[in-house]
Amino acid sequence: MKFRIRKRYILLLLILLGFVFTGFQEFRHINSGVSRSIGSVRNGRLENGYLLPYKARNFDYFSPISYYLLDNAYVHSKVYYTLIQAFEELEQKTPDRVYSLMECSHRNGGRIPIHRTHMNGLSVDFMVPKVRNGQQIRLWDKLGIWHYALDFDPDGRLWIDKKTKIDFDAMSKAIITIDDASRKNGLKIRKIILKVNLKDNLYATQAGQEIRRRGIYIVKRLAEIVDRVHDDHFHIDFEEI
Repeated sequence: MKFRIRKRYILLLLILLGFVFTGFQEFRHINSGVSRSIGSVRNGRLENGYLLPYKARNFDYFSPISYYLLDNAYVHSKVYYTLIQAFEELEQKTPDRVYSLMECSHRNGGRIPIHRTHMNGLSVDFMVPKVRNGQQIRLWDKLGIWHYALDFDPDGRLWIDKKTKIDFDAMSKAIITIDDASRKNGLKIRKIILKVNLKDNLYATQAGQEIRRRGIYIVKRLAEIVDRVHDDHFHIDFEEI
């Protein structure tokens, strides 16, 4: 009996060591050189991916499991510099807002769980910023992978907490700032995926009007299941120019 219990502890220890070992690459990773995106966001891979920070002054990554164990916080080097510069600019534009990144790409590209794209380092998911009574609320940002279970109504209000709603102003400012930074780094926004019935709320903001003026493409139709899961976050595909 004791031997059987001891075996279980040994197995548990080996599993934990396995998790630690796979997570070591994030601690040891050094961003250098130039990345290469091969193929498309739907059928591609990534060479020499750049690892985004897990936490910075005004942004963080949403899940330690996704970051350290699934290796899903890698992007093309041009995307890396685009986001770093954009968030530095957002510190000035929206100093009272903290943003959260969600899945990017695997270290070597290819398929990642529950996503059809994100295969070549040119796709990034961004958590929608949220406010309650005009102040940012980050309580719901701490759910990690369970964040996908959050549902927002057509006005951007959280179903389980109607006082919490999407901060469309901060969201639209972030998109414009990311677009500016992308063009300085040899990229452009190819498309944005957001739940279709939330687009009008985004366009209603001042920065949202600029998104429309620039012709930044936000998808107009989505398959029902894809549309349903893009209310708690928005997706950006970049392309090199």
